[in-house]
Amino acid sequence: MAATGLLAAAGIASAHVTVHPESYAKGATDGLLTFRVPNEEDGAGTTKVQVFLPTDHPLLGVLVSPQDGWTAKVTNTKLKKPVKTDDGTITDAVSEITWTGGRIDPGHYADFNVAFGQLPEDTDQLVFKTLQTYSDGKTARWIEQPAQGGEDPESPAPVLKLTAKGADSGADTGASGTTPLPESSKSAASTGSTASASDSTARGLGVAGLVVGVLGLAAAGFALARGRNGGTRPE
Repeated sequence: MAATGLLAAAGIASAHVTVHPESYAKGATDGLLTFRVPNEEDGAGTTKVQVFLPTDHPLLGVLVSPQDGWTAKVTNTKLKKPVKTDDGTITDAVSEITWTGGRIDPGHYADFNVAFGQLPEDTDQLVFKTLQTYSDGKTARWIEQPAQGGEDPESPAPVLKLTAKGADSGADTGASGTTPLPESSKSAASTGSTASASDSTARGLGVAGLVVGVLGLAAAGFALARGRNGGTRPE
């Protein structure tokens, strides 16, 4: 019974509307957001989906991808604070997208794709409040914002996290572009240099000893030969 309860709770928790991917970099350009809408009702189909885009931190250059069987209506709103861009000042932005005419049957889901030209840079997240209307007249209101460090709300709105630019660009290797040598490699290199120097010294001493030995033998031979010549008298 406990396992069944956990599975049921997991099913309910995963049935809300979500946005994918879950995060983007602040100020990202030319991207795509996918709103996934599952049907959690047993006896009714989803016939209308309304996604509300924030206007205090607007998405610029919004375009809606055609969806088979669905008709999209895009609503623009005049911004309280215009946004300055390289192409000029933006005074209005998309505030709502409504899909109608299609149907999501029980046990199924549909993905609704929305392209954007640029995301805002002055916020850490975007909340997309969503209304999901069923064929029996019921409306699921996915509008609650997640609490900071608290429990997930019962009817959470889709949330897109905005991360700092270049947060995952990798570790800096320094201005020279070279990677520092690990300590183990430094030790090995030092040991190798010491061993090489010792080996060279040993070879040098060996050669010097050999030369001394040869000279000593030559001197001994010369002395012996001279002694023999000196001790022999002519008849």
